Amino acid sequence: MKKIFYTAFYFCSALLLSSCIGDLDQYPHEDETAASIYTSAANYKAVLGKIYTAMVTTGQEKSGDPDLSSNSGQDYMRCFFNLQECGTDEVASTWLSGDNVTGLTYLSWDANDPWVSDMYYRIYYNIALCNEFIRNATDEKLAQFTEQEQSEIRHYRAEARFMRALFYYHALDLYRNIPFVTENDPTSGYLPPRYTAAQIFSYIESELNSTVNDMLDKADCPYGRASQGAAYTLLAKLYLNAEVYTNTSKYTECISACQQAIAQGYSLEDDYSSLFNADNDKRTANEIIFTLPVDATHTVSWGSSTYIICGAVSNTSDKQVPEDYGVKSGWGMFRVRGEIPALFTGEADQRYLFFTDGQTQYLDKIDDQSNGFFVTKWTNLTDNGQTASNTADGGVNTDYPLFRLADVYLMMAEAVVRGGTGSDRGTVLGYINELQRRAYGDDEHKIADSDLTLDFLLKERARELYWEGHRRTDLIRYGMFTTDKYLWQWKGGEKGGTAVNSKYNIYPIPNTELTANPNLYNENY
Repeated sequence: MKKIFYTAFYFCSALLLSSCIGDLDQYPHEDETAASIYTSAANYKAVLGKIYTAMVTTGQEKSGDPDLSSNSGQDYMRCFFNLQECGTDEVASTWLSGDNVTGLTYLSWDANDPWVSDMYYRIYYNIALCNEFIRNATDEKLAQFTEQEQSEIRHYRAEARFMRALFYYHALDLYRNIPFVTENDPTSGYLPPRYTAAQIFSYIESELNSTVNDMLDKADCPYGRASQGAAYTLLAKLYLNAEVYTNTSKYTECISACQQAIAQGYSLEDDYSSLFNADNDKRTANEIIFTLPVDATHTVSWGSSTYIICGAVSNTSDKQVPEDYGVKSGWGMFRVRGEIPALFTGEADQRYLFFTDGQTQYLDKIDDQSNGFFVTKWTNLTDNGQTASNTADGGVNTDYPLFRLADVYLMMAEAVVRGGTGSDRGTVLGYINELQRRAYGDDEHKIADSDLTLDFLLKERARELYWEGHRRTDLIRYGMFTTDKYLWQWKGGEKGGTAVNSKYNIYPIPNTELTANPNLYNENY
């Protein structure tokens, strides 16, 4: 019941927070004190709700009252999508200069890039939310409540720690060596130290392992909140990329985390496209492990899934009809570069969800809307094909599935192929063939053991997970993001693609932050 959950959680309009970042212009608004907020279990729940909604909204209202006054006005997931997808083969942006995505698109950003800066400050704003919650959720502070209330708030506290670990994971993946601050640090006049990627990795690992048992299991976790399955999935992601972050592989640990996530009782949804429609809140009974609810009444977002759905409908084509996707009008923000559709065998694969009429597959010009297919994977339609909301007034009603079982299957298979122990090729081959069965609707497209290679798995991740915010991380793990090992159109700003400096595997900490905190620096920018 996503709407009930988020109605209850949305009305936390004031928090006592002190910025954990150096740029004073980035301070969150302060309207009330902790002493006035943390007085009831209901208020703890409301503050926890703010932590969740801060991933998909920019503030407390759909058109005003932003959390960060000097932020460019973009929400967390809009920033995340752009940083993970814009520079890869999965996105061809239309408004390069108008949307300030030239640097992201051509892998040529610098430490003044507005998207790089917005993502950084969004992450640390959200970490500040978590720190303040945890600071006020100690056992000593909870002693004022009933035993039942204390038990509930301890679950909230575990979720806040999970969310903080998630935000630190994104910071690690995007920026690597970053400032580190927790609830134990001063709330004002404090300049956080610079932690190495290895230190941040160890912290996230420790937090997740010590928190997971205090989180609710799949069966008991309310919709839109993070369960134990989410913690195990995040651990798996951390371990799968450990060699990138720390130069030490942890594929065996990845396998174990995947097994623990699978043991929660998830199963694949039969209809792939229903994972990305306006009724996808119904899929958490099986495939969706952790979702970010978006609601056109209670959690209005102009980023997150609204950005993806409206952005993938043309505003110049006379062939693509916005109503076919449940939107009032298209934004024409982006298409897909030709290499991704080329990975499919054709429309027999139900994941081949592209609008092609009047479109060229490959791109003579990256910012021409007739070049590149539009992605129709995400829609604002209900299961019965009805428009779910007025997107011009309140955005879409489609939630953002951040973690899915299909991703867990693919991570576990890759960890096995890369040499991890604790499972075997036969087991993960079975998981991969479950994905093939869903994709084609039959058993005729099963792969053999000899087909289960790293190359296949990278391509299968693209086929299964495109436009879900994974591609940059995947290409970096495979050594393909900046090198000439794999070239796609307009990589590096050239039509045929070109290698770029390896420094672009990592985004820079913004110059504004370096000026404010002398503990920080970028190695290559």
